Amino acid sequence: MSKKIYKYMGPEVPKLAFSSEGLCSLKCSYPNEFNDPYELFLTINFQNSPPELLAYYQEIVGKIPKNPVTCFSKAPDVIPMWAHYGHNHRGVVLEFDEEEFSRLLPDAGFGDVDYRDQADEDLEETLVRAFHIGKPRYHFFLHQGVFSAAYYTKHSAWSYEQERRMVLGVELIQERGGLKLIEFPDSCITSLISGSSASEETRQFVAELAESIGASYYEMKIGQSSPKPYFIGPGETVSVFEEADIALATNICTECKEPIGEEETTCPWCGIEEEHQLDAAQQNPLRMMERAGVLGDWYQSMLDVRKEK
Repeated sequence: MSKKIYKYMGPEVPKLAFSSEGLCSLKCSYPNEFNDPYELFLTINFQNSPPELLAYYQEIVGKIPKNPVTCFSKAPDVIPMWAHYGHNHRGVVLEFDEEEFSRLLPDAGFGDVDYRDQADEDLEETLVRAFHIGKPRYHFFLHQGVFSAAYYTKHSAWSYEQERRMVLGVELIQERGGLKLIEFPDSCITSLISGSSASEETRQFVAELAESIGASYYEMKIGQSSPKPYFIGPGETVSVFEEADIALATNICTECKEPIGEEETTCPWCGIEEEHQLDAAQQNPLRMMERAGVLGDWYQSMLDVRKEK
């Protein structure tokens, strides 16, 4: 099974990304433009390093190639990603076949982001060795370590992103409208997913786009009983993201079609029957106070007690 990676974007971006027939373009950034300004803080401990060591470190960092990067996620169902990059679930996610991507762009390098809370002790040791011993091989090891940290390390607060990055050569980049773009054949896109709050215009555009490039089309759905979203695909099929791929759900609710456990027939909410509702109403003491006409006074008294505390 080929590895899939996912790009979250706002609802207007696909129209721009697919403006050239047969091609797709994605925005790229340099490390100093990333949304985490502390990424390079995870290389060595700046606070405990003497100025002469920091000067040497700065010298090495200044030699790191300035390569453009575009970022992906390893999953299409990350709720914070949909909220942030997918414009509160109104946007779109593109699914890429990484192997095909690599075939089309053989000089591109892929790597998972390593999430850390503190500086790399091994890299600090390499810096000390390079500074005090001065052998070229330590300089090389330090250079490689700082490069990896600059491009593939991020604070653990961002770990929800499940990020995977593609590092490119500057020769692959085009500049248009002040943006740095990588352009490639759309054949490496295998699916397009519209968000749960996407407008009808967005859903229609993305569905037609998927058909035109030979990709699958899904609509993300938020269920009633699970925080894990699911996807409605061709023919109203229900799929979930499992084991790094979008696959058909093995069991779904007979009423709302939400994925459920193997031994269940309905989700918990669809399993509520009239007798359950009647029992709940009979056990609710607030209904009795409402019928007696004292609910408002009682509620105000409770608020007064809370204020006194």
